[in-house]
Amino acid sequence: MTPLTPSSKKRSLWPYAIIAVFVLFAGYIGYMVQQAMRTTVDLVSPDYYQQELAYQKRMENVARTAALPAPVELQHDAGTHRLTLQLPATLVGQPIQGQLHFFRPSDQKLDFTLPLRPTASLGQLINTTKMQPGYWRVRLDFTAGSQAYFVEKELIIR
Repeated sequence: MTPLTPSSKKRSLWPYAIIAVFVLFAGYIGYMVQQAMRTTVDLVSPDYYQQELAYQKRMENVARTAALPAPVELQHDAGTHRLTLQLPATLVGQPIQGQLHFFRPSDQKLDFTLPLRPTASLGQLINTTKMQPGYWRVRLDFTAGSQAYFVEKELIIR
């Protein structure tokens, strides 16, 4: 047996590589924690309570609309390019005011609002020839007498 001399002993680089990987990983995690701590997250708006009251009011209006004996109907006739809005007959004789909001989720520039002008039979016809084909969301916000109502419907224009 021959003794090993220090010059013939080979050193492995694996322990140094593993330590270097751990140090780099710890540095990366430290950097990410620092970036996360610097990021401001505003989950609450300055007028949070007013928004919450408005939301609660909206939910009450939705519940009141759902409690009507007949639903608010919205029907689109693609052949005549007409949208027919029909309010429940139980609202006859009450002063009705409101607005129709047309929202296009894919293009905010196409959004528009129309006044609610129901006839004596509580219907309203809306011409849809200028509306782009596709998915629309229609929100009807109206008051009948002293009660507020709200309904949101989906509409597909072809």
